[in-house]
Amino acid sequence: MKNDSYSRHPSEIGPDDFSSPVPKSASAFLFLILRQRFPRRVVVMAFMASLSIFIMGFEPQILRHLVNALSKLDQGETTNREIWYSFAILGGLWLASSLCNRLYQIVDLYTSPKIRFAAQSYLFAYLLHHSPRYFQENFAGKLGQKIKQAGGSCLPLLSILLHDTVRIITILIMGIIVLWPVWPLMAILVAGWSVIFLVTSSLFASRCSTLSYALSDEMSSVSGRMIDAIANSELVRAFSHHAYERWILSNQLDRELKASERLRWFLILMQGILYTATIGFHLSLIAMAMHQVLAGHLTVGDFMMVFSMASLIVNNVWTLSQRMLEFYEHLGILGEAVELVAQKLEISEIPQARKLQVTGGEIRVNDLHFSHHDGRKVFTGLNLVVHPGEKIGLVGPSGAGKSTLLKLLRRQFEPQRGSIFIDGQDIYQVTLDSLNDAFAEVPQLPGLFHRSIGENILYARIEASWKEVLEAARKSHCHEFIGQRQNGYDTIVGEQGVRLSGGEKQRVAIARAFLKDAPILILDEATSSLDSHTEHLIQEALWHLMANRTVIAVAHRLSTLTDMDRILYMENGQIMEQGSHSELIHRCGLYANLWARQSGGFLPRLADE
Repeated sequence: MKNDSYSRHPSEIGPDDFSSPVPKSASAFLFLILRQRFPRRVVVMAFMASLSIFIMGFEPQILRHLVNALSKLDQGETTNREIWYSFAILGGLWLASSLCNRLYQIVDLYTSPKIRFAAQSYLFAYLLHHSPRYFQENFAGKLGQKIKQAGGSCLPLLSILLHDTVRIITILIMGIIVLWPVWPLMAILVAGWSVIFLVTSSLFASRCSTLSYALSDEMSSVSGRMIDAIANSELVRAFSHHAYERWILSNQLDRELKASERLRWFLILMQGILYTATIGFHLSLIAMAMHQVLAGHLTVGDFMMVFSMASLIVNNVWTLSQRMLEFYEHLGILGEAVELVAQKLEISEIPQARKLQVTGGEIRVNDLHFSHHDGRKVFTGLNLVVHPGEKIGLVGPSGAGKSTLLKLLRRQFEPQRGSIFIDGQDIYQVTLDSLNDAFAEVPQLPGLFHRSIGENILYARIEASWKEVLEAARKSHCHEFIGQRQNGYDTIVGEQGVRLSGGEKQRVAIARAFLKDAPILILDEATSSLDSHTEHLIQEALWHLMANRTVIAVAHRLSTLTDMDRILYMENGQIMEQGSHSELIHRCGLYANLWARQSGGFLPRLADE
């Protein structure tokens, strides 16, 4: 099993690819990417766009000379050679301008896809650093679509900034230089109208951006709704709610349709106003120039130059005004993605955080206070010491704080007060990666990627050899059921491992724990989905895995914890009893009562954890 589809090895991507901060605004985000990744290419592209239109700015003067020469040909004041010389220069200008445009396109060919890649990488990397609560509050499908749209929006924004905007600035400067000696009033009128027209277009486009932003949000919601229903298709079928899901989607599509109609009506109105203004001004310029010719103030060649330069400026201004709509539309899409993703990280590292060095695996929890965001208190002054290599079992009713404690140990939640130390090192002073590297976990509901079984096991330690993957699979008793699959380790497990049974998914999670070989092991109902025969085999393998490691195991089936060094009975965020299984049984307390009452593995429920 090889990852031949990947062109880059994970080790080639440095830490900055995963931890670079994301600016708060769309424009700052775009300029950050251009400045850090492609500064030279941006300069080259802007230069080529400017040079192309700069060369074309000489066209009106050449046309002026050519027309004047043709008009004087019958009078013998010019020669055929002079005419053809002007014609050759005109052709040379066109070829030179075209060459600059082709060079711009070549540089853009190798730049634009990388800009899209860089934008998506930045946002995706930052997104992965958010806390679990962030992902609970946002549709996964919506987040993915926003990042994809953001990458696509960077390309038209780049084109408008480096091509259209640069061209209009250059041609306005050229127009004033060319027109001023011939007709100063025309130079002032063209420059003034261009500025007013672009400012007006910008105001229209800004309103368009607001409507576009609303449409983009509705489109993302539609995508999120569809993905949510598809991901839970079995639930939809179980409750026969196909019509209900269509009704929900239909309402969302109606909102998207109305947002689209508002945007399109505004575009029709705006384009009508701007087009009328452009045609009216252009005709006015032509009429004024014709009047000057008839009055004898301008030659026919002068008229051709004025007409050509004015047309060149007006056409470029009109093009930029139309692209302003596109600019603000994509700026809104990019801004929405940046705003959604670039929220302040709930859990982050301090500057110059050290790497966690685990030698024995001792865990100390001191005066820990934690409440959920909705105000529900979990811990009020929890203290706990887990000695190096000690095997701890956590039991108690649902809502006692067992799973919350495990999340706090790995900084998936942040406490309001208190501290946690691992081998004497404050976990809030170390890097998050080194903290996560210290733990291996076998959860109750293993998360699996829509990839092959081999890739899912290898995910625990991507630099591991294939021999190590096979060894981990054999120890966890995955190798048996994998061998029965037609594609073996290359079998695709489906979304969230839908093509595997509950027991098979849990064995894959156990194989990952074997492969990661971390000093601290967390078992959260690690054998809850296994049959009796497989559970016996896995228990034996887990005890082998737990050797020389600190272990914290959560289980509702108390029989799986009887051999632990110490068992903690928790209730309402407090440790009510602790000791070995035999010690707690002899005390005849809460644990003993639970042991006596338990049948079928169910515990009394207090509240959601």
